[in-house]
Amino acid sequence: MAKKSKPAENAENNVAEEECDQRDISSAKAEAVEEELKEPENKGLEARISELESELADAKDRSLRALADAENTRRRSEREVIDAKKYGPSNLVKDLLNVSDNLHRALEAVGEDIQELDEAVKNLVVGVKMVEKEMLDVFEKHGVKKLQPIGEKFNHDFHQAMYEVEDSGQPTGTIVELLQPGYVMHERLLRPAMVAIAKDPSEEASEKGDRVDTSA
Repeated sequence: MAKKSKPAENAENNVAEEECDQRDISSAKAEAVEEELKEPENKGLEARISELESELADAKDRSLRALADAENTRRRSEREVIDAKKYGPSNLVKDLLNVSDNLHRALEAVGEDIQELDEAVKNLVVGVKMVEKEMLDVFEKHGVKKLQPIGEKFNHDFHQAMYEVEDSGQPTGTIVELLQPGYVMHERLLRPAMVAIAKDPSEEASEKGDRVDTSA
């Protein structure tokens, strides 16, 4: 078999190298095209992931808000139930306050000394006293307390001042007369006590004297 000449062998090698280079170029182009095709797909996937994450965060926030609202509603309902049990009878008690006042007025009209009264009237007075005491006991059982603040300092939250009394011998603002008792129910005011409060003119004059005249 005859040996190929060197020029022919070199030509074949060049052709092989060119074919290899072309294959490499084609492969590189194919990879580049594939990457270009994948890039929009990856961007779309990332956008979708971001959208889903945003929707999840929003759903989680709405869920937490709904849970908080439900808890607030539950607590509010519990408070309303407690208040209903605690203060439910307040309207009925308010209507009975005048009855209690009238019983007390009837006893005051009779006076302390009932020995001079005949037996029937004595029994009537004793009966009225028992009714008044029982009514006050029932009030106390339901958390109703009678306010009789003689000698106490005037308090706007529980007292209603009707007039002032001078030269009472008490400091200004002290309750010196009780015109009508007040009532509270579990510290909630049902009716303020109607009172008269002390006014000491000497204290008022002293306060005026202590003031500095700045009108000059």
